[in-house]
Amino acid sequence: MIMNKYINSKNINAQSDFPYLVLDVINHHANPINPGFNVMHWHSDLQFIYVLKGTVQIKTLEKTEGLSAGNGAFINQNVVHQVNHQNNSHYRSFIFPAYFLEFYFGGPTQRLVEDLTLNSNLELIKFEPTGKWSAISKRLNNLSQLFENERQQRLYPYEVLTTLVNIFLELQKRVSLPQQQQDSNAKIRITAMLNYIQENYPQRITLAELAKSANISKAECNRCFHSILQTSPYKYLLEYRLSKAAELLKKTELPISVIANQVGFGQASQFGKYFKAKTNLTPFQFRKE
Repeated sequence: MIMNKYINSKNINAQSDFPYLVLDVINHHANPINPGFNVMHWHSDLQFIYVLKGTVQIKTLEKTEGLSAGNGAFINQNVVHQVNHQNNSHYRSFIFPAYFLEFYFGGPTQRLVEDLTLNSNLELIKFEPTGKWSAISKRLNNLSQLFENERQQRLYPYEVLTTLVNIFLELQKRVSLPQQQQDSNAKIRITAMLNYIQENYPQRITLAELAKSANISKAECNRCFHSILQTSPYKYLLEYRLSKAAELLKKTELPISVIANQVGFGQASQFGKYFKAKTNLTPFQFRKE
């Protein structure tokens, strides 16, 4: 599957009795703390986004949507995506499993949910506060207000579930399910190159080697990265290595020098420099957070 070439982002509440995660992101700072690596990623959960201030850009392999205050978005499960935001911005991301919406196993609501969530061509929908999506924008604002004012209350989980179900009902009423289509040449090429990075990031990777993995020239390799991912091959590789290092820092007790070597940095000092530039924390400080 195409998503296996990218970083799988985990819902940190997945093992709780209420696996619902709200990321409150203000000026690049996320609460709960997120490593914050700006790479394409995916997760098996569904995701709604609501913008309270400033502008946010959501990018998948096939499309890009810009959101301003009052706008929202739906990102389907298993969709490779990236969320970029400007300074002086504030948005909330609501992440939850599809079974929240199904009521009971094997019923008609489960089939309705799967018709939408299993459609690989339905990746991203933008909601505006006026027009056909106004009801959903209003309910996303309600979801944001619930988080702000009632998340410590006894009935908060029930309020969240009923709001999510109502949002999804409005979505089902208004969405037109796209027919399955073949992947574009650009998508096939970028997937091949990102797969090459995933398999070889601990070693030195040259631009020529990366381009060869997709049977294209070095110039076309650069063009693919800039047009689809809006970054260079080098910067993507750096972000990927740092993200893998962050996983190892949190999940293992390996020495930092060993982690640096395992993710493709020749020297621990070089790794520490790039890691601090990205997170404002040393690897040691990040591990202790």
